[in-house]
Amino acid sequence: MVRFRQGYYADVRIEDRFTTTVRYRNGSLEECRSSSVKKAFIRVYDGDMWYYSSTDNVDDIQGELNKLYAVATANFHVYGDLVIQKLQVHDKTRLRFAENCVKDIPVERKRAVLAEHFAPFAANEHVKMSSALYSDRYSLYEFYSSKGSKIKYDYQLCGAVFNATLSDGTNSFDNRCDFIAQNFEDLAVTDEAVSDMIAEGDNFMLNAKPVVPGEYPVILSPEVAGVFAHESFGHKSESDFMIGDETMRKEWTIGKAVGSEMLSIYDSGLVEGSGYVPYDDEGTLAGKVYLIKNGVLSGRLHSASTAVDLNEEVTGNARAINCGYEPIVRMTSTIIEAGDKTKEELFAGVSHGYFIKTYKHGSGMSTFTIAPALAYEIVDGKIGSPVKIAVVCGNVFETLNLIDGLSNEVVVHSSVTGGCGKMEQFPLNVAFGGPYVSISKMNVS
Repeated sequence: MVRFRQGYYADVRIEDRFTTTVRYRNGSLEECRSSSVKKAFIRVYDGDMWYYSSTDNVDDIQGELNKLYAVATANFHVYGDLVIQKLQVHDKTRLRFAENCVKDIPVERKRAVLAEHFAPFAANEHVKMSSALYSDRYSLYEFYSSKGSKIKYDYQLCGAVFNATLSDGTNSFDNRCDFIAQNFEDLAVTDEAVSDMIAEGDNFMLNAKPVVPGEYPVILSPEVAGVFAHESFGHKSESDFMIGDETMRKEWTIGKAVGSEMLSIYDSGLVEGSGYVPYDDEGTLAGKVYLIKNGVLSGRLHSASTAVDLNEEVTGNARAINCGYEPIVRMTSTIIEAGDKTKEELFAGVSHGYFIKTYKHGSGMSTFTIAPALAYEIVDGKIGSPVKIAVVCGNVFETLNLIDGLSNEVVVHSSVTGGCGKMEQFPLNVAFGGPYVSISKMNVS
């Protein structure tokens, strides 16, 4: 496809991305469009500097590559460079969705996924505004390198999101539900699920009481536990944060006990869903990377460059949001492993505390905050009344050590809206999840 020149390392990644967006507001169609974009990102390395180019003229990738060669300096020892030695070589085609591609689904069927389920909105008098979104994406990736890599794989996800804004004239509340699948035929939207979402939002709006601030036992749902792992720990495991920061390197020393012995967190691009990335944007094969294993800091996420800087191995986490950007260290699917208790056993151990079911947003590094959406009081081991909680927060290490129970079921949360942001690259498709997580004490306000 391209002719690589001796004396340089070079790689080319190509993405042919198809997307569909269908959007309704209050039952009226606002947007319905499909688009296809094909771009390439080219890198050349001469041992001293990386040279980048991005182009949507994929018929002239060779011309872009030659321009980079012209400004770089030939180095016939470049393959002895430690960064280049870290880069893997694979010759693999992994196409999983070509036979069930969302590109082949008529747009009328995609619209029907939403339009057939508007009745629950009309059935509730407190629904003042409703919206529904269908989104899908199919990407065909190719990667070629002067070391000999020839990789081709595809990615696909589709989903429907229903939102309801409820108001009784005094109080208001927004609630939503998501339906996600990798194949269109598996997208199981039901009136019952939309009705349940509206009813739960209605109950919360009418009956939720403000929490009394304090420290309480808390149980996080798999979705909230996942965002906790992503925000409070996953980002700190992205190793580029440690380059040039001796304080952080000492704080995050491999082998250091950082949490409860029952806690294990891993990142993997091989998990089904929105974080599926079998090869990263440097051609590295994805694997299962334990960040915490039995409470001990066990690993971190790397590109080839950061792996050299920290004298560790590549992990398949060099990623870019598209072919307009260079790859940087990013998460894929970040997951807390299951424990040995049932969900019911976890709740039974709490005489008075709170259950965080869904969240609005979260953030964190050394400290973290999670802003709950739906939250409930726990009384004598049972889920009780809805409660308004502005934020739960704490020190990351202290909270990891206060985990005292994990359910034996794991749910991975995927999304077709938003994504992870870092530097100027947003949104990146990721996933996160875990079991129900019991924490003996958290700051709740």
